[in-house]
Amino acid sequence: MINENNKKNIETFDELINLSDYSFIENLNSDPNAKYNGDNKFPREVFSGHYVPVSPTAIKEPIYISHSIDFFKELGFSENLLKSDDFIKLFSGDMSNISNLKQNQGWATGYALSIYGREYYAQCPFQTGNGYGDGRAISVLEAVINGKRWEFQLKGGGKTPYCRGADGRAVLRSSVREFLAQEHMHSLGIPTSRSLTLFTSKKEQVSRPWFKEKSSSYEPELMIEEDVAITTRVASSFIRVGQIELFGRRARKNEHKNALKELEMIVLHLIYREYKEVIKEDFSLQEKVLLLAQSFQDRLTSLVANWIKVGYCQGNFNSDNCAAGGFTLDYGPFGFIEMFEPKYQSWTGGGVHFSFFNQPIAAFKNFKSFCSALKPLLSSNKEVLEELEKIENNFSKVMQEKMQNMWANKLGLDKFDVELFDELINLMIDTKVDYTIFFRELSNIPDDISSFEKSFYGNLKDENIKLRWSSWLENWKVKINVNDEESKQKLSNQMKLANPKYTLREWHLVWAYKEAEKGNYKPIKELQEIMTNPYSEQTKEIEEKYYTKKPKDFFGIAGISHVSCSS
Repeated sequence: MINENNKKNIETFDELINLSDYSFIENLNSDPNAKYNGDNKFPREVFSGHYVPVSPTAIKEPIYISHSIDFFKELGFSENLLKSDDFIKLFSGDMSNISNLKQNQGWATGYALSIYGREYYAQCPFQTGNGYGDGRAISVLEAVINGKRWEFQLKGGGKTPYCRGADGRAVLRSSVREFLAQEHMHSLGIPTSRSLTLFTSKKEQVSRPWFKEKSSSYEPELMIEEDVAITTRVASSFIRVGQIELFGRRARKNEHKNALKELEMIVLHLIYREYKEVIKEDFSLQEKVLLLAQSFQDRLTSLVANWIKVGYCQGNFNSDNCAAGGFTLDYGPFGFIEMFEPKYQSWTGGGVHFSFFNQPIAAFKNFKSFCSALKPLLSSNKEVLEELEKIENNFSKVMQEKMQNMWANKLGLDKFDVELFDELINLMIDTKVDYTIFFRELSNIPDDISSFEKSFYGNLKDENIKLRWSSWLENWKVKINVNDEESKQKLSNQMKLANPKYTLREWHLVWAYKEAEKGNYKPIKELQEIMTNPYSEQTKEIEEKYYTKKPKDFFGIAGISHVSCSS
């Protein structure tokens, strides 16, 4: 824990660069074929090595949109850095024109693809899986800042060997979404990658499939030209389950002479980057692997329970979108649920398997892929393999316990009550309830059901439903056992820590990125300020604007109710 008084503030770009420390590229293997492939910006198979050195492609005449004020403070970054030409160059992709970098190239990594536990190979252009990886994410800096290691990665930084024929760019629309969502998630108290800066360009556009205005289509209907953008995301590492899986597959099939060694190297590096506080260096490899599986299970189950707590749906929870450090990564087709529906899924390509209430199962599938990737390291020891399988098989039990504890917290209960919970879920479905508003109103411990009505999407005309709600509320009040005003206030405050007042709704994001396309960045800053205080009451004006149900006109509308993965 860094003492705030001892925190060193970083005033200049030189001071930042002096803190650089490239553990990933210094301790792991570069692709041996990189040196024969020019600038490494065209699709090709990468057969071995942990990364490919590749320089980002700068966006033309970058325009600053925003930075994370909170994250700058955490890092000790002075806002004067935003006036530094070199700082702007680095985080808009122009590494070639900075003279004092210790490492003047970035790096991209390969990973495997598993969807819901099933291995895929044909998604890469070569049908082998050797072309799948960071297609437009390029890491440009690793630094130890005030005792903590951070990796800085450009999303939309240009082509890499893994770009599968695409342009390597991110568009302003998706970049605004990711920039705001990461800091919102952090403010909700959920582990996540972070947002540093957001730059766009009016001098470079790319084509993307998208929907017609006010369309209800689930398939994009036209190609549109969109401004490019680069958002810098920052994390303790960007090692994914899919990355461990790639090396696990290669070791399992003995694809090259160093396959097993490269698996061991990436696993040990993951431990160094994410788990060294609990997994000591002098442990044996087998001990390390078992502790890694146990620790990742603990983090992943907590993460997914927390997602459901705040109404977040990852949308595309493949193994390659699952950070091996156990935090939220890759804000592509994500969404915060509005009208409650257990099968809620904002991504048109996602299906029920990645829907809101199925996220614990999707997490288990990713965990199984992770454990499978570790097994070649234990193949000589049957007993240790059995221990790993026990950990793997315990996932569902741990997940269920975390979910029940989460629901108990949301409901202000000392202990999970299955009957009370089941009746509530059925009522929420039958009444078409706004998830966030309902639980926040419940946190006020209302006298009667009239307080809930602001969360209902329809009028409460059905007398039977009214009776069911009143009965549920009375049963709940018996369970929480609040006897006086003091205990009521205490429980209310406690529940409000589990039930945010504000979540990032897609129609807020649409407004922000559409205004940004016109050069108006004020909505981004407004959302940034509000969504980084999601548990606070804030002003009456903010409440009237943001603590509201989804407008009826937006239901079923493409780009608001559902999104494609084109970004």
